[in-house]
Amino acid sequence: MPQLSGKKQVSRAREGSTVSVHYTISLQDGTVFDTTIFDSPKIFTVGEGRVIPGMEQAVIGMKPGESKTVEIPPRQAFGFYDRHLVKRVKRNQIRPDRKPTVGELLKVKENCRELLVTVTDISNGHLTIDANHPLAGKNLRYEIQVVDIR
Repeated sequence: MPQLSGKKQVSRAREGSTVSVHYTISLQDGTVFDTTIFDSPKIFTVGEGRVIPGMEQAVIGMKPGESKTVEIPPRQAFGFYDRHLVKRVKRNQIRPDRKPTVGELLKVKENCRELLVTVTDISNGHLTIDANHPLAGKNLRYEIQVVDIR
């Protein structure tokens, strides 16, 4: 049987394994935040840091076809909520042709870096923007199914 990309198939995921997984992320109240079930699986190499640490740890030792559900705390997910990442800015600091709405994601430049922020309030000529990840500070439930390991 031919091997894909010249790599030998591995029976269980370990550091350095390239894994293909389907996942569903839900909050403690059961709200689904993201899923790959209706799309292509997520492919990553364990240990490269391209997914949250809790997900990397969860797949270690799993084999193709295996599923599990894990609870991942903020320190192993998207970090803790940092109130210092919430700022109030003047409306005119955003491009004049933009009419942002509450809940909208905006790209802003700060100290020569581009940040993705969420508009959380609009009032009195000001916007309140939040640079925390939407899942910061949240305990997450990951349902993971390993599709393939290389």
